Parts: sequence; C-alpha cells; structure tokens
Amino acid sequence: MATATQSIELTEDQLALIARALADPRRYEILKTISTKRSCTPCSKMRDCIDISPATLSHHMKELETAGLVRSEKEGKFVNYFPQTHILRAYLDRLKSDLA
Repeated sequence: MATATQSIELTEDQLALIARALADPRRYEILKTISTKRSCTPCSKMRDCIDISPATLSHHMKELETAGLVRSEKEGKFVNYFPQTHILRAYLDRLKSDLA
C-alpha cells in the first residue's frame, strides 16, 4: 500500500475500470457512504443505507472492488468493505494532470 508521500501510477485499464465504476449513480452513492466511515462497513449495513436488493448490492460491490475502490474481507459468512482512498486519490490526481 502506498503512503501519502508515494504516488500510485494507475494503468489505462485501471483508469477505465474506475471511471466505469464511478459512472453509475448507485455505485457512486455506495462509495460515498463507505468513504465517510473510519472503519469497515459491513455489507448488512450497506443494505440498510441503500434501497436495493442484496443481489444488486453484491453486483455493485464487485464492480467497486474490481476497480480497486474498495477492499473486502470475509468474516465468517459476513463481508466487510474498506474504502481504498489512496486509489481514489491516485485517480483524481491522474485526472487533474491529464485534463487540467
């Protein structure tokens, strides 16, 4: 994991995965909800916050995880999600350098 002083170089494929993940309003809302927490967010708590079926939530979480924006850890039959803010920062830095 990179520290605040290290920069992360994202590949073009990673950029595309992140852009696609963030383009969906529900995934954006999920990421926003997870990112406000200082600790992990259990999947069961996500269902309380967002009015979607468990299967749909699972699909969205998989997309966010594939993009590298969240990390999951299984605890028995439960899954906890952690925001990967360093990846989001790297994405935003790359957008700024490419487009601004």
